[in-house]
Amino acid sequence: MAPSDPWLEELLEERRQKDEFMARHPESPFVSARVPFHPLRYFPPDPAYRVPGRIVRMVTPQEAYLRTNRDGSSVMRHIGELVFELKGRELTLRVYHAGEGVGAQVFVPFRDTTSGRESYGPGRYLTLELNEQDAYDVDFNRAFNPYCAYTDDFECGFPPAENDLPVPIRAGERAWQADENPATPSSLVKARTAKALGRAAPAPPASPRRRPAASSARRRSGAASPKRSATQRAGRARAAAPGRARSAAGRSGSTAPRSKLARRRGPPRRATGAGTARGAPSQRTARRPPRAAARAPASSPSRRRGRAGASVPARRRTSRRRSRS
Repeated sequence: MAPSDPWLEELLEERRQKDEFMARHPESPFVSARVPFHPLRYFPPDPAYRVPGRIVRMVTPQEAYLRTNRDGSSVMRHIGELVFELKGRELTLRVYHAGEGVGAQVFVPFRDTTSGRESYGPGRYLTLELNEQDAYDVDFNRAFNPYCAYTDDFECGFPPAENDLPVPIRAGERAWQADENPATPSSLVKARTAKALGRAAPAPPASPRRRPAASSARRRSGAASPKRSATQRAGRARAAAPGRARSAAGRSGSTAPRSKLARRRGPPRRATGAGTARGAPSQRTARRPPRAAARAPASSPSRRRGRAGASVPARRRTSRRRSRS
C-alpha cells in the first residue's frame, strides 16, 4: 500500500482529527462526562473492507424501535436495506433514519463476529449520505463506536438481530477498553443496571436453615439450652420464680412470699373471705405493733384515743389549750 494513497491519507487525517475532538472539544463525551481520555484504538487500514453497495428503499418507511443501553427504546425510521458483497458473500444490513435534525444522513448499526472480543460488543455504526442513485461506498474502515462505549451518560441504540453479520469485520474502531468490553447488548444493560443500583450481580438466595429436632424438643419441654452459661441459667430461673410462685398461690389460695418492693407498699388488699376472716389482723399488723403504741408507757393514766387509734399524751393537749387562750 503506497503511503501517498489519497484514500489512506484522508482516513488517517480523519482519525487524527477525531482524537483531537475527543480530547478537547466541549461536546466530546470524554470532556462532558470528565472521563480520562487516551487515543482511540483502530484496526489497521484495509482496503479489502471498502466495497460498493446500494440501498433498496422501501415504498413506505416504517417506524422501528431499537433497544438502548438504558433498556429503553429509540424511535427510528426503517427506510430500506443496504446490499453489498464482502469476501465473496452477499450481505444485507437495515438502514435507519433518525428523523429531523440529521438531514439526508442515515446510519447503519451492525455487529459481527469480532463484537465482544476485538470490537465493541453491543455494536458499531456506519453513516451514509443519501443520494438519488442509491449507490454508495461502503467503507468499514470508517466504522465507529457510539458514545455509550465511553460513558454511561449517553444513550444509544443497539443493532437489531437482522444486522448481525456472520463474518468478521476487522476494520474501523476497536473496543476502547479491552478489559471492560461487554460481550453483548444485554450484558451491557445488566452491568449498567447493577451499577445504578449500587450492587454487584444478584446472588442466588440461600436456603433456609432448619433447626434440629433436639433443640425444638428442648424448647417445648422448658429445659435450658446447653449453650447458655451457668450465670445466664441462674438469672433466668430467678426472673421466672416470682411469676411461678404467684401462679401457684392463686391456684392453692395461700399467700406467696412477696418482694421487698411489695413489703414497702404494705399488705395487699383482699376482699372479705379471700384468704383472711373479717376483722382479722393482717400479717404485718400481727408481726409488728404500731410505733405510737410501742412508745407510750403502760402506766400513764391520762391518755385519749386519736383519729388513727394511737394514744396522745395529756401534756400536749394542755399546751394546746393554753396557746388558744
